[in-house]
Amino acid sequence: MVDSPPVSGAPDAAPFDVVIVGGGLAGGLIALALHRHAPGCRFVVVEAGRTLGGHHRWSWFETDIPKAQRALVAGFKVNGWDEGYDIAFPRLGRTLPTAYRSLASAEFHRALTDELPPERVMLGTKAVSLDESGVTLSDGTCISARRVIDCRPFAPSRHLSGGWQVFLGQHFKCEQPHGLTRPIIMDAGVDQLAPHGNGEAYRFVYVLPLSPDEVFIEDTYYADQPKMDAAVLKGRVGEYAHRMGWKGEVIDQEAGILPVVSGGDFAAASAEVAIPGVALAGARGGFSHPLTSYTIPFAVANALAIAKLLARRPDISGAELAAFCSARARRHWRATAYYRMLSRMLFDAAEPGRRVIVFEHFYALKGNLVERFYAGRSTWPDRLRILTGKPPVAIPRAIRALFSRGTPLDTKPLDTKLLNMETPA
Repeated sequence: MVDSPPVSGAPDAAPFDVVIVGGGLAGGLIALALHRHAPGCRFVVVEAGRTLGGHHRWSWFETDIPKAQRALVAGFKVNGWDEGYDIAFPRLGRTLPTAYRSLASAEFHRALTDELPPERVMLGTKAVSLDESGVTLSDGTCISARRVIDCRPFAPSRHLSGGWQVFLGQHFKCEQPHGLTRPIIMDAGVDQLAPHGNGEAYRFVYVLPLSPDEVFIEDTYYADQPKMDAAVLKGRVGEYAHRMGWKGEVIDQEAGILPVVSGGDFAAASAEVAIPGVALAGARGGFSHPLTSYTIPFAVANALAIAKLLARRPDISGAELAAFCSARARRHWRATAYYRMLSRMLFDAAEPGRRVIVFEHFYALKGNLVERFYAGRSTWPDRLRILTGKPPVAIPRAIRALFSRGTPLDTKPLDTKLLNMETPA
């Protein structure tokens, strides 16, 4: 991980045009887009951690991001596989041709701090309150701003329902070349065990060959509860490496818990975190894929939309920017209703140990349908095709799931230290 000293100098008395609170994926990309597309905008990113992006790995299919938007991430040093990726299930194994990309947060931090002027980034600086006129820091410093964008992490809400994606990944340095040339996006031939050691869940292993002798192995679960026994997951990652014949040492690790949203009252959930006159972006604003938890295509699109709006209308008020982001969030919620319905089928209609059948059924479909699904751009024929054929869940359970409110995504059972909306699996 790149470690740079915090930028914590006192801000100028003159108000900033934009203060971005949270330097994760969404906040960092907004800063980059403003720097490139609204060069007259005086902005600053306020990040509590010592690095931008935290400690994560973001991955995406190349087709997730439209060609016209890819320039925003083209400058990052990424791992890429143009020959496609593999999936494996008990009764199905395939290689799909879509190119795949992965970005480590260390590279995200390095590229942003190389390109952004130092005065545009405040690291090791915690914001304790936000309003339409600026931000108050933990040391009492007030930063005045004409506009504030809240890019802090996702906040669980009883107004949203669904399940959880739980994961722990380890970066191995192998003693010998591992032999992989493509990522394994899902190896679901493993036992369908819960992430806390008891019960069942949909479980798969995700593998990225980062170099000829380095490999990232992640144990991932679609589980009913946000519970993780890290020791259990570390053991399972080690078992998988042993099964593949890979010996070596662990040089890095990450873990997290992501919400998988299946329904709820989006307006009520947004009202819980909204601050009058403050724009909401990132996962906190609801910009993620409801079933996969992928965020990067939406973060790229929002960053460019915000930057181009401010370049076109440099006098836009904070309230107008907040309304602009809110309207985009509502459109995103409506556009992703189909995926929330599939999430209900997964969590409310399929028994935990048989959820693997749902994904096996999906991955047997045409590769370009799978591409559009991950990008959140499924066509109506795609949607019908996914639901046709022998149903992977019992019809009575599926019908009940359609009308189910689901399990609230509240914070009571959640270890918030592991809550992380930035890392897709």
